[in-house]
Amino acid sequence: MTTAEDGPTPPRQAPFVVDPYPTLARIRANGPVSILHSDEGLPMWVVARYRDVRAALADPRFGQDARRAQELADRRVAGVTLGGDMVHMLNSDPPDHTRLRRLIHGFFTARRVAAMRPLVQRITTALLDELADRDTADLVADFAFPLPMLVICELIGFPAEERAAYRSWSTAILTHGDDPAAFGRALRELTEHIAVVLRRRRTDPRDDLLTLLLTARDQGQLTDDEIVGMVFLLLIGGHETTVNLLGTATLALLRHPDQHAWLRRNRAALPAAVDEFLRYESPVSMATLRFTTAPVDVDGVEIPAGELVLVSLGGANRDPDRFPDADRLLLDRGDAGHLAFGHGTHRCLGAFLGKLEGEVALAGLLDRFPALALAGTETDLRWRNTIMLRGLESLPVAPRG
Repeated sequence: MTTAEDGPTPPRQAPFVVDPYPTLARIRANGPVSILHSDEGLPMWVVARYRDVRAALADPRFGQDARRAQELADRRVAGVTLGGDMVHMLNSDPPDHTRLRRLIHGFFTARRVAAMRPLVQRITTALLDELADRDTADLVADFAFPLPMLVICELIGFPAEERAAYRSWSTAILTHGDDPAAFGRALRELTEHIAVVLRRRRTDPRDDLLTLLLTARDQGQLTDDEIVGMVFLLLIGGHETTVNLLGTATLALLRHPDQHAWLRRNRAALPAAVDEFLRYESPVSMATLRFTTAPVDVDGVEIPAGELVLVSLGGANRDPDRFPDADRLLLDRGDAGHLAFGHGTHRCLGAFLGKLEGEVALAGLLDRFPALALAGTETDLRWRNTIMLRGLESLPVAPRG
């Protein structure tokens, strides 16, 4: 029973949202592919074994053009919205995808990202300073979210003071199944905001991605819709993965004190440990929706042309045929073959940046708060209500234990 002071009891979360791995194990055991149906009755093929997922991610017969995917869905079930009609790299195929990716690739090379370490370190230190005197904090809201958001705003050239709005819009867009009206409203508001910032930047060019994109548009390399889609993707995709990584990695350390102690003793292993965190809880659990442009054989099972396909990164990264003892967090595993950043031509452009942010942020937490503890109980934790992402809505912690 709750009192007025307690407030209403939050709705019970679906078992798959809280812990998707038993279901993903059953899907793997069922065969190379399974067919699931959305709440609206839309059939989708699911691939979840590591070998098959890796092959599918690199197979050009699995298209990602969002407009074609929506057409396929409309033929099956009326009124199902797979996403907006915004054009960006994650929902386009070559040659458009190749052209769009090439334009900004230089901002995300290993060398360019390495030069950003001092910036990431300064932001990390400032955020941890704000937590130092607090008895409790929300690690997601107070640390995991602002860190990558401040970094990506700096990189793009976006006003960081609007980051709360970006987070709200991002959540509504990525969990659009919960509230289609909120999804449409958030997409419209974010698009309008991007257009306003673009108009301002045209009169105030700087050394940032936004200015580069405006120059590319003036040179005929981008359309107006594509530049808005590019900024949309960078703004949302540029922080979501790291938010989820930092939240689930911290929770994993709190759940596994032996691994926490090992990492404190073996600080040089932190880069490899980040790969294990990415494998253990893939921040993007399900890759962007795909569809078959031709019949595809998946380990002896044929998916016909014109079928919608979900590719489970989380399922692949917990496949015991690829990772022995796959359901255990082993920070000394020494195997960086996870698919958390995808594979093939659509592999995450921000992989180097995400890993850097994870290394710097977790190093800061280990140094500053060695007695960090969970504030509250694990049963109170709320997970993001989407099959696409694996992350916490919040993570209450006691910084000093």
